[in-house]
Amino acid sequence: MAKPWQVVDSIETEEGLLELRRRGEEDFLITIDNRVLMNSSANMSEVVLAELACEPLKDKKNPRVLVGGLGMGFTLKAALDNLPPDAEVTVAELTPVVVEWCRGPLAALTGGAVDDPRVTVVIDDVASLIGEAARSGQDHGFDAIILDLYEGPYEGNQEGEYLYGDGALSLSRAALKPGGVFAVWSEFPDRAFEKRLQAAGFAVTRQSPGRGGRRHVVYIAKKTSVEAGSRKTSPRRGKERKRHIR
Repeated sequence: MAKPWQVVDSIETEEGLLELRRRGEEDFLITIDNRVLMNSSANMSEVVLAELACEPLKDKKNPRVLVGGLGMGFTLKAALDNLPPDAEVTVAELTPVVVEWCRGPLAALTGGAVDDPRVTVVIDDVASLIGEAARSGQDHGFDAIILDLYEGPYEGNQEGEYLYGDGALSLSRAALKPGGVFAVWSEFPDRAFEKRLQAAGFAVTRQSPGRGGRRHVVYIAKKTSVEAGSRKTSPRRGKERKRHIR
């Protein structure tokens, strides 16, 4: 008989009660308003997302990577495993308690990845960091931007426009160095998002890691030498959700 889940910690957010739950030694859940956001035993898509984004950077000198969303730290750990010792990794996380969990009860899952000397955690909206890099020029850009956020892009997610809309994708492209990679996790596939990526000047591939059943989606978009089209609209900043907890 399976052991019951125990609440390790919880905090009220605009989206509802955010909880860290534990069963046994290594079985964890992060839930919000009783909806499961992350499960420590199901993280293949997050790992593949970071591997595909960072593996080409293994031999690059001083690569710079931006990770949007800390979650349980699996995406960060996979990125670090595929980056050289001189890499610089910035993690943007909106919810401070998630960082505390990754340094506390969740630390053993990733070998304390959040405290790797290559890592800097910033409590901020990842869109703000992308905008800053885009305005600073390519010398201050990233070799990879990895977005592992709540739900991700999908048709009908209007609140995601400030990250996945036309203007936002133009900013992400500008925030990348030549040949840089924009990697995005999504709960569902979205053909319209793929078309927006292509229109913004990215070469796009899509994968659904795993076998059988409903599988999450990983988008790997490489910045091309072709400039984006004429659409230069600024991303609409609607009500921001606590989506960095993924």
